[in-house]
Order: sequence, then C-alpha cells, then structure tokens
Amino acid sequence: MAERPPTIVKPDVGSGPDTIAAIATAPGRGGIGVVRVSGTGLAAVAKALSGRIPSPRLASVTTFRDAAGQVLDKGLLLYFPAPHSFTGEDVLELHGHGGPLVMQMLLARCLELGARLAEPGEFTRRAYLNGKLDLAQAEAVIDLIDAASFAAARSAARSLQGEFSREIDALLEQLIELRALVEANLDFPEEEIDFLESTDAHGRLEQLQQRLAQVFDRAKQGSLLQSGLHVVLAGQPNVGKSSLLNRLAGDELAIVNAQPGTTRDLVRGVLQLAGIPLHFTDTAGLRETDDQIERMGIERTWRAIDQADVVILLVDARAGIGPAELAIAQQLPPQIARVTVFNKIDLTEEPPGRHDDLTGPIIALSAKSGAGVDLLREELLRIVGWRPSEDVFIARERHLRALRATHQHLSAAKDRLQQLDLFAEELRLAQKALTSITGEYTADDLLGEIFGRFCIGK
Repeated sequence: MAERPPTIVKPDVGSGPDTIAAIATAPGRGGIGVVRVSGTGLAAVAKALSGRIPSPRLASVTTFRDAAGQVLDKGLLLYFPAPHSFTGEDVLELHGHGGPLVMQMLLARCLELGARLAEPGEFTRRAYLNGKLDLAQAEAVIDLIDAASFAAARSAARSLQGEFSREIDALLEQLIELRALVEANLDFPEEEIDFLESTDAHGRLEQLQQRLAQVFDRAKQGSLLQSGLHVVLAGQPNVGKSSLLNRLAGDELAIVNAQPGTTRDLVRGVLQLAGIPLHFTDTAGLRETDDQIERMGIERTWRAIDQADVVILLVDARAGIGPAELAIAQQLPPQIARVTVFNKIDLTEEPPGRHDDLTGPIIALSAKSGAGVDLLREELLRIVGWRPSEDVFIARERHLRALRATHQHLSAAKDRLQQLDLFAEELRLAQKALTSITGEYTADDLLGEIFGRFCIGK
C-alpha cells in the first residue's frame, strides 16, 4: 500500500521567544546539509514536517513534506526538547541531501510553519542567554570555527569546555571572599579586632594578584593564537623585502625584480609559526620619488607601519647602514617592536656591525638561500613572548583588557589597605571587570558586536 501523505496543519509554535531557523552547513553542494530550528512548541513543527513527533534525541529516517504533502526530501530528523539542547529551547535538526536548492526548500518549509530566518550567531546567543554557555564559551565557538592552526583549535576547544571560565570563577571566588570580609568590617566598625591582621587581607590580596598574573599569562598566549601578529617589511627599494616575504611564505606572493620600486602597493601573506598566524605585509620601498603612483605606495607603507605589531627594517648587507636607513629608523613609531635585518649576506663576506643609532635585535640572513631565516622566526617568537604550552586557552583582546583592568583595581586596592571604604570600592570594581569576561555585566551593544560576527546558523 502506498504511503499516505499526512494531514498538514500549521502548528502553534508557542508563546515564548520567536522560533528561528537557518541552514547550518556551509554554502555549496555537499553530501548532506542541515537546517536548524530553535524555539518553543517544535514537536508540532516536527509533526507537520514528517507526520509524527520523533523520539527525543534519537535520529530517525524521515520523509520531509511540503504543505500539500508532496515530498521535499528524505533524511534524518532529530528533536531535542528544552532544556536539553544547545540553545536551551526546543531544537530541530533536519539532515537532508546537501544540495543548495534542497536546503532552501527545507528552510522555506520551516519559515512557512512559523519560524523566521535566524540572525548571525543567534543560536549561540540564545544558548548564552539561556545559561547553556557563558560569554567566554560562546566566543570560543566562533574561535574554534575560525581556528587557523591546530594549536588555536585545541586552545579554543579548552575554552569552549569552560577551562578559561573556571579560572575566572576561581579568581572571583577569592575576590568575593575578600570583599565579604571587608564589607563585614565596614558594617561593624565598633569591633576592636584589627581587621587587616586578623583576616590577613594583605596576604589574600597578594595571592589573588599572583593567580591573576598566571591567568593573564595563559590568556595572552591564547590571544596570540586567536589574533596573530602583524609584521611589516620596510626599507629602501631593492633590499629584498619581497624576496624575504616569499621565503617566509614558501610561495611566490610578491614580484621580485632587480629594478628598484617594483612593489608599489601592499602585498600581504599569512603563514603559521608555532601555531601563531603571522600576517606579513610587504611594502613599497621608502625613498624620495617624483613618481606619483610610487609616492601613493609609500604613503600606504607608513599607514601599515602605524598598525603593525613588529616592523622588520631590511638593509642591504653590502651597503650597510647609511643616512637613508637611519632616517627610516628614526621615523618608526617608538612603541612598535622592530628587528633590523641585514639581507644578502650571500653577496658579501663582511659581517654586519652594530650601530649606536639602531634599537632592537639585528639579524643577518639571505632571503635568496634561506640562511639565517630561522633566526628571524625565533626572534619574532621571542618578541611576542611565545612559550610552547598545552595549557593555554583561547582569549580575545577584550578579555585581556578586562584582566588588565582587574590588575589595576587590585593594585589600587593594595595602595588603599588602610582606607577600608576605598579598599572595598577597588575590590568591587575589580569584580565588575572580571565578570565582564563571562558575561554577568555585559552591555547589549557588546553582545551585538560579538554575535554579529558569527555565521548564520551558528
């Protein structure tokens, strides 16, 4: 007997938060594709799609049908009733054949049944709002998706599992305990007991600062894995900037020619160094010129330098340091780390000497042969303070800012130990800075910025 199409009615998706739907797999053709739905009352949606209510958390082979009962696709249907789901709401996952048109038809059917198209990151945002993830874990989701190296992926996975958050919670526990002691003393000033000595407030604060320093160190390492290092190659024309970029990248990214001024615009490349993404920018040679196009390239060079973490100043080892090189070095922003590289050592027997007007490390190498390039790589890792470790967790610049603010308030509290009201206020501000990491005190505009960078369907 032929299978009878189910009677189709539009379900009531509930009175809670509106129901959202999106294609959760990457655009394009694939073996399978997934449409994800989250909201309330989705058992009725599942019945409208497949003719029955599926068993919770059990994949079942299902025929997906449109409003007229016509077959859209055949695949798997998974139903996760609230609160045991990623978002904490009812969640449906429709696993079908991964053609773009099939996915669009399944999505259109979900929208027809009362859902609306999800915004970027809205599923993860709901998981955060419903207490399934804290904010640091939610950010780790996109960091894991965007990880550019195995080290970054492992660190993001540790943050997603809550390792970073547990460290923050442990700091908060110590901080809240100290605050409670201080507040109790403020509430009962008639007590004659010496508060500072009896509670060892100074010792507790020092222990807190030491643990904060350890967490910051691990977070800073993880931040390097997430954001990487921006390195600009600068120098006069024809000193080998493009050759060095190609050598570091292992590919012909930039045109190399004996004619000076070949590079007139910024050439960028990304490579991995100990798991850290290095964003290299090859720039136009810095010199006086009447060529309007070359002058525009030089202006872009200085703008790139202003935004760099490290500037590599290349010098032709045969010519050494002259007035032009010194002029470039003096114009480099003082707050940006720099490395002076004497290139083309394969063409000279004279070792580069030190120069009193140069700051930072000096490395001699040959971009052509590769000699000395490993020394440059090691120096870049040393500059950023990278230490290979398996216990770092992924972190972002906002996390580092919050940890720095916490450190500043704890340092201020230490200076105000004899003024308990001011001491207590600095501890309160330190707690507020810490809780911004996991999301207890977080402005809506920050949430919009964070989740707006996610892909739709996540």
